[in-house]
Amino acid sequence: MHVEDLRWFVVLAETEHLTEAAAALGTSQPNLTRSLQRVERAFGVPLFERERRGVRLNPYGRLVLEAARAGTAAVDTAQRRIDALLDPDSGTVRLAFLHSVATSLMPDLLKAFRAVAPQVEFELRQEPAHDIVQDLESGEAEIAIVAPRPDPARFGWHLLERQRLCLHVPPGHPLASRRRVELEAARDEPFIGLQPGFGFQRVTDRLCREAGFTPQLAFEATDLATIDSLVGAGLGVAILPAGAVRGNDSGAVSVPLAGVRARREIGMSWRSSTALSPAAERFRAFVRSRPVTAS
Repeated sequence: MHVEDLRWFVVLAETEHLTEAAAALGTSQPNLTRSLQRVERAFGVPLFERERRGVRLNPYGRLVLEAARAGTAAVDTAQRRIDALLDPDSGTVRLAFLHSVATSLMPDLLKAFRAVAPQVEFELRQEPAHDIVQDLESGEAEIAIVAPRPDPARFGWHLLERQRLCLHVPPGHPLASRRRVELEAARDEPFIGLQPGFGFQRVTDRLCREAGFTPQLAFEATDLATIDSLVGAGLGVAILPAGAVRGNDSGAVSVPLAGVRARREIGMSWRSSTALSPAAERFRAFVRSRPVTAS
């Protein structure tokens, strides 16, 4: 039994006449009869009472009619949703991104893309890097804006931005007037950082480790804007990407870190083994056409 058999069954149940139902369906009466037999075999009972002038649903048939109407409607809804997803002009892009790009890179990308594809929808997921990789693997996300680069053997990659890393210090701090600062100069300062598991916190830990110390965390936040605000309030210092926090008038001063490794690369990633939906492919092509930026 196929979905089409249920559709034909519904028409026959509504007309209660084989010839009329066959005509309405644009098929022959023998074809309709065979379709009905498949439905009855699937349920194991007769669904109609045969009468001289036509057919009439029996109690079993009325139960099947209710289910057939609901089932075919659900299938039709699923098909419409699939068709919408497959439309590059009005589909949906399942996109995951880092907390640390939520107020900078992400709004720029989305605004620029919606200017050329206003009907495309986005299903957004804001997550730590390790959750993003899991979502790419499971298919929950098709595309991700992430750092660091995931496993090149399994994921595609396109570099979007090289971010200069800076030491954010409270206003009036002794380091605030410097043009550039060695991270070691902040070794005795309390640090405001991200909670464990966030990819950017691993960047902070690595840089401090290379500078010869372990940062003493005064507070662990879940987003960069909170870190910037707490630094501005004088609770400590923090390592943040240049330009990562916008519209936050905290008063914190951003001093570039010295050293060529004081950079972070943000990129777009996708699972190499799986084809993207048309809408996601359109978004990927758009993003890849944009120049790499540096901050």
